Amino acid sequence: MYHWLLYVFLGVCSAIEPSKQDEEDYEDVPINKTWVLSPKVYESDVTLILNKLLQGYDNKLRPDIGVRPTVIETAVYVNSIGPVDPINMEYTIDIFFAQTWYDSRLKFNSSMKLLMLNSNMVGKIWIPDTFFRNSRKSNAHWITTPNRLLRLWSNGRVMYTLRLTINAECYLKLHNFPMDEHSCPLEFSSYGYPKNEIMYRWQRRAVEVADQRYWRLYQFAFVGLRNTSDVAHTQSGEYVIMTIFFDLSRRMGYFTIQTYIPCSMIVVLSWVSFWINKDAVPARTSLGITTVLTMTTLSTISRKSLPKVSYITAMDLFVSVCFIFTFAALMEYGTLHYFTSNRQTKKSKASNTQKASSMVNIRPGPSLLQMNNIVPYHGEDDYAYECLDGKDCASFFCCFDDCRSGAWRENRMHVRVSKIDSYSRIFFPTAFGLFNLVYWIGYLYL
Repeated sequence: MYHWLLYVFLGVCSAIEPSKQDEEDYEDVPINKTWVLSPKVYESDVTLILNKLLQGYDNKLRPDIGVRPTVIETAVYVNSIGPVDPINMEYTIDIFFAQTWYDSRLKFNSSMKLLMLNSNMVGKIWIPDTFFRNSRKSNAHWITTPNRLLRLWSNGRVMYTLRLTINAECYLKLHNFPMDEHSCPLEFSSYGYPKNEIMYRWQRRAVEVADQRYWRLYQFAFVGLRNTSDVAHTQSGEYVIMTIFFDLSRRMGYFTIQTYIPCSMIVVLSWVSFWINKDAVPARTSLGITTVLTMTTLSTISRKSLPKVSYITAMDLFVSVCFIFTFAALMEYGTLHYFTSNRQTKKSKASNTQKASSMVNIRPGPSLLQMNNIVPYHGEDDYAYECLDGKDCASFFCCFDDCRSGAWRENRMHVRVSKIDSYSRIFFPTAFGLFNLVYWIGYLYL
């Protein structure tokens, strides 16, 4: 009985063990199949490929030399633009620059279709001598490692990308400043290979841009971009030049707050003197001089954010006209004060002459009292004033008796000096309003 039970137990165990083994084998099957479909790549295989490719490879010679030109396909990814420096006429741009070409010497046969390599491989193969023609200063990024990437395809295709920060020239035409728009170029070409050696060509998606919310444009707004290709004719040959134009439009908010509004308020402030009594000489003189000096300071400050260009910008025109208005308001009171003070002097002289002529002059000889003629006194006329020495009826402010009596020359305008302030209260605001209307319509819409 004991032996029979032992045989039964061993049979059950033997039946159980094969099932567990089958289960383990069943679980290993898909794993083994996976490794078969995706064969493992060993580092030694890549090393053998690279060593074979570089054996006898001369990186001083371009691909297909003496056979046909090497075609370089280019693409640019714009990481950021800005700031734009209007004084030095340059702008800063951060880009990822990609170049792709075919090198038949780098073809290889392997189950791997693509090799992703780092910057250590860059110096061992031929690289295009591309340079940026309008750059003043260019920096490649080296932290924490050189920001360069190299990829090799089995068919000999090579892609080389690197990250650059470039300070490029951008000639700004500031005639419409601060309502100006600019197209800042970024030009690149081969430094030593002419057109019959290297041909540049844009890729299908040649230029792409990153999120613009973090760009440091400040005064400018990014409108768009366009890319072109051209050929430059030089003494050393014809070179293909690739250009990207970045269209920028200036924002006016800063200049409106800092220049346009203060200048307009200073002009309006100068008109306050028209409502001040003409006899308040210190008040009107100090107000006029203060506004003129303030406009001088504002015109100087507005020029500090611009290069020293020889032509007149839109802001220069506005500031100059505002300065003329404030200066004219000061001269208006000077003219009014001159004529009114001269009138009072004439009146005082006439009064003294009347007193002197009333005295009796007794002469020896016949007993005859000779009395000088009494000069009649002309009372103050609201419509005209006494004449000024050296003036005639052809002058603008005429106050001769014949003018007052109606012998005024035909088609002449008779302006009353006492009403200059009244005329100015209407003329100055109207003229300044018309100037603003023409100015803003002309620069913003024409």
